[in-house]
Amino acid sequence: MTAMPHNETQRRDRLGTAALTEPATLSPSSPAVAAAHVAHTAHAAPSPICVWRHPRPIGAAGRCVGAGCDLAVPARRAKRLARRIQAHARRHRLAHEIWTSPLSRCRAVGRWLRRWGWRHQIDAALAELDFGAWDGRRWADIPKEEIDAWVARFATFAPPGGESLVTLLERASAWSGGTLVVSHGGWMLARRWMNEHPQATPHAHEWPQPPRYGERWTL
Repeated sequence: MTAMPHNETQRRDRLGTAALTEPATLSPSSPAVAAAHVAHTAHAAPSPICVWRHPRPIGAAGRCVGAGCDLAVPARRAKRLARRIQAHARRHRLAHEIWTSPLSRCRAVGRWLRRWGWRHQIDAALAELDFGAWDGRRWADIPKEEIDAWVARFATFAPPGGESLVTLLERASAWSGGTLVVSHGGWMLARRWMNEHPQATPHAHEWPQPPRYGERWTL
């Protein structure tokens, strides 16, 4: 686990990108940690899936980018990732079906694959954390006391109009759609966390770095 940065700007950037880089319109689960654990254990363990983080979007630097900030990705980046997914499916003889978040930075990859004859499934449960009123704002413009409240109650805090990490943990761990997925850094971290720590919710200093843009994890 990496430690929390001491510099305030670095801390905000790290929490925004590493913690929960981007529901969909899903109803939030109970904010209680215990409720999330009950919901998680009620599900059978999902089969492993291959998840790619979307390509680097335009205009994300320094901003809180969540479900309410639908940034675009350059077509060439989306196409490049789609080709990598296509090659992976060919190499492993997988079905030509891709599941993506509804946000443009993921959906654009699915559109390329659909042009090449793939089936493209869009699922709101694959979306990033909803940052509510923070979405799209510069991290430097979000009041320090709000960031401090998030750090203090990392798992259960929700920005105004947004969702908590507990909600994302339950949503990501319970998902069981398909085998090939394009999603978000926070969603991938949440699913990995619940795979490795099914009975624990994280503190801010325990939350790891996100995957690189375009990186693939087996979860």
